[in-house]
Amino acid sequence: MTNTSTFVSLPRVPLVSEQILKDHNCFFEIDSRFRKAARLLQVLWLKDRNIEPGVHIRGEGDQAVVMPLHSNLSRDAANRGQNFMNQDIHAFVRRTLVLAEEGACIDKERLFSNSVSSVPATFNVFAPLALDLGLATSVFKILFPNFVDKVEDITFETAPLGRRQARGLNDGTAFDVAVQAVDSDGRPVRIFFEIKFTEEFPSNGARLRPEYEEVSRSCGLFINPDSSILRTNAIEQYWREIMLSQLVVDEGLTERAIFVAIAPRLNRSMQAAFRVFEHELIDAEHRDEDRVSFVALTLENLIDTIRAAGADDLARDLWARYCDFERVYHVALGEFAVAPPQKADEGTIISPPLRLSTGRHKAAPRAKRA
Repeated sequence: MTNTSTFVSLPRVPLVSEQILKDHNCFFEIDSRFRKAARLLQVLWLKDRNIEPGVHIRGEGDQAVVMPLHSNLSRDAANRGQNFMNQDIHAFVRRTLVLAEEGACIDKERLFSNSVSSVPATFNVFAPLALDLGLATSVFKILFPNFVDKVEDITFETAPLGRRQARGLNDGTAFDVAVQAVDSDGRPVRIFFEIKFTEEFPSNGARLRPEYEEVSRSCGLFINPDSSILRTNAIEQYWREIMLSQLVVDEGLTERAIFVAIAPRLNRSMQAAFRVFEHELIDAEHRDEDRVSFVALTLENLIDTIRAAGADDLARDLWARYCDFERVYHVALGEFAVAPPQKADEGTIISPPLRLSTGRHKAAPRAKRA
């Protein structure tokens, strides 16, 4: 889908210096450019709300080093549910954990304490929709007008065929979110979601299983079901999840399904992975009607749709929490602020302040390479 956001969005994520990150106690040497900016945005969001920051423990045992990391929440703040945008979401999360499916894997440390994790982001975005199915219906009718007529339920960390069942992939693969709905003819449909926030390409993927090979060849989704690209770390998760989506249809749990991957528009690594995966799929014109389709959706577009559905306050809150990189831009820009001119003593020469180029003057000719 194209980006039609009415919020202000930058052309690229700001480049944040190591010094600024250290000044805000959120420097993490392995972070990508996007995660650095996203981590700083979370620090600013937490600070606005006077949420007590936490620490990061590096190493184990006697070698453990405790370092401040202000994108993490303190233990007390985490216990109060302050990683969530309001207490209704916190209460919803607690109920979800108590009633979780057998074998559900929800990392509670990331959920309650880590502000840059996609786990709390998933609940902050989708719990308000689960709590208001009328709003959810409006949102998904806008996004998928020829597919959704009414949303009936939204579940989290779910494996509709069970996590270790022979009729599934028998490997524990699950969806972050599943929307259960009906179409205009009253037929059951589902939308399955994988949500990313600051993630980059994973360093390792799932162990290849015979079930993957069998389903890949029989599901009728891929141009080349034996493609080595599908099995790369960058996209193998989406390969597994769209196959699982198709098995849910084939097993009769729903008549049609869509698999949706979501990431911020400025997380270019994830957006690139989505495009690579999409190129491996049979296009809609040559795909059977009951085959699962794939949609790559930006987080910005989803938030803008929530606003279009009438939830202005929720949309603004989500934008401020996860997408307001203009704020990070202004913090980063402050590093290049020009100091005010100093008054010179008599006889003292002060050099003129450095002025950053505006790009409007004619550039000097470049020297030719030898």
